Amino acid sequence: MRVIDLSTPVDASRWEVEEITHKIISPAEGARHMSEEMRAHFGIDFDPSVLPGGELLSIDVLTLTSHTGTHVDAPSHYGSTGTYGRPRHIDEMPLDWFYRPGVVLDLTGVEGTTADAAYLQEELDRVGFRPQPLDIVLLRTGASAWAGTPRYFREFTGLDASATQFLLDLGIRVIGTDAFSLDAPFIDIITRFQQTGDRSVLWPAHFAGREREYCQIERLSNLDALPASSGFTVACFPVKITGAGAGWCRAVALLDEDHTEGSP
Repeated sequence: MRVIDLSTPVDASRWEVEEITHKIISPAEGARHMSEEMRAHFGIDFDPSVLPGGELLSIDVLTLTSHTGTHVDAPSHYGSTGTYGRPRHIDEMPLDWFYRPGVVLDLTGVEGTTADAAYLQEELDRVGFRPQPLDIVLLRTGASAWAGTPRYFREFTGLDASATQFLLDLGIRVIGTDAFSLDAPFIDIITRFQQTGDRSVLWPAHFAGREREYCQIERLSNLDALPASSGFTVACFPVKITGAGAGWCRAVALLDEDHTEGSP
C-alpha cells in the first residue's frame, strides 16, 4: 500500500496567526526533570548521573491552539447550540467518519474567493465521480503552497453556503481543504459584510454546521500528489481532546500499490 502524507507540519519557526511556542527539553535536562518530579511527587531520590551519559529522554513542550497545523473541526467549533441538538466535541465524533473513500476536487479555477454548488457539480461531472454518503471530499485550492506565510491567511478559495449544503445533501460528513479555512479569507468576509450589510456572507460554511452535523479538515497539504481524483482512502483520525472543538490529525491518503494515473 502506498501512503501519501496530506498534512501540514506544526512548525514554530514558521509564521502563524496565533504564535506557536516550542520548548525542547534535552535528554540531559529530561533526566534532571525526572529526578525532581520523582522527589516532589513520590518522595523518591534518584541520581540521574547513573544514567548512560547522564541522559534520559527529551521532552517537547508546545503552546498552540487545536487549530494549528492540519486539524479536524468538530461541530461544537461552529457554535454552542445546533438545530439538531447539542453539537458534539471532537472526542465524541464517530471514528468511522475519518476512514473513508476520498475524492479530490480542483478549486484552482474558481474566480473570486468562494466556490458555489454549481462549480462543485461541474467538477464532479468533470472527474466522473459521484460521492457516496460518508465519503470524504477534499478541496485543492493550491493555498498550501503559501503555508507558513501571511499570504496563507489572506489568499485562498472557500465554499459558500450553497456549496456546503450541496455536499451535505450528498451525505458527506467530512470536508477537507488545503486552505486556512473552509470559508473565504477572514479579511474578504469582513470586507464584504461591511460593504453590503449582508449577514449571510459571514462564515456560511462553518455556520452550516449549526444546522447539520459535519466536520471539516483544514490546512491539508500535498493534494496535488494524489495520482487521480479518486481511488484512494483518507485516514484523518483526530486527536482525542476531551471537550474540544477540534483536534490535530495526521491526514494521509492510502492507495493500492498498482494504482496508476487515471485509475477510477
